[in-house]
Amino acid sequence: MINFTSYYFLMVCKTLVFSDHAINQMFKRDILVEEVRTLIEVGEVIAEYPYDKPYPSYLLLGFLNLRHLHVVIASDGKDNDCVVITAYEPTEELWERDFKTKKK
Repeated sequence: MINFTSYYFLMVCKTLVFSDHAINQMFKRDILVEEVRTLIEVGEVIAEYPYDKPYPSYLLLGFLNLRHLHVVIASDGKDNDCVVITAYEPTEELWERDFKTKKK
């Protein structure tokens, strides 16, 4: 069981599934499964997307292995099943220096 805490809420993932998109992007970007699992456990929620389908999703930020990472994860909220949608290293071209605020 993965326990996820942030400043905003507690999320518990009974199961963790990686979407095909997440697996492809992680491979292209040299992001390891263990890095994503760790980020889910210790990362900070920087955005919530309550109307995403089929489940609400959350954008997480963490600093692992000398780099900032974002992970988008969705939770069914009922059975505590979680799906990793994607993972990437945010760039200063699109994000402010804190990697929490997207540039306009």
